[in-house]
Amino acid sequence: MERVLIVSANSSAGRQLTAALTGAGCGGARPAFAASGAEARRLLTGQSFELVLINTPLPDEFGSSLALDAVDKTTAGVLLLAGAEAAAALGESLGPHGVLVLAKPFSSGQFAQAVRLCAACSARLAGLAQENRRLQKKVAQIRLVSQAKCCLVQNRGMTEEQAHRYIEQLAMDTRRPREEVARELIGQL
Repeated sequence: MERVLIVSANSSAGRQLTAALTGAGCGGARPAFAASGAEARRLLTGQSFELVLINTPLPDEFGSSLALDAVDKTTAGVLLLAGAEAAAALGESLGPHGVLVLAKPFSSGQFAQAVRLCAACSARLAGLAQENRRLQKKVAQIRLVSQAKCCLVQNRGMTEEQAHRYIEQLAMDTRRPREEVARELIGQL
């Protein structure tokens, strides 16, 4: 895991978390740092991260709303570090949204396990996001071909089946993708 965002008001805690990441097997990580929720949100909109580590509290907010924003807007694993008295309640409220809460103080083993869980979640979400993009592209291609078929039915009096065969045959004959042929036909008709 290389792309990590550490959000902590305390710079020494940020350095300790960086060292803990190395101990957790993330030695290649070169984390970005944010000292507030607002700064972290700016970084999240401009960059992609695999792990967002939030050391609560932050100077401008507690950190739970930032965690929810990170879960909603990224595929990063989100780990919220909170005091023991607040961690249980936060875990119950944020857990169902995909935020992992770890009570402070924690052992290096607990931290390493939490980081591994976040990494696994991030990898899974990244795969799902990629599959979603692939499916959206496929749906767009199907819509484009359907629109071209409708144009052929309306303007050339073909049946839907004839229009489908026409597009398929033209794509094969010209060795071009169906969506390219469909786009050209829509432009002509």
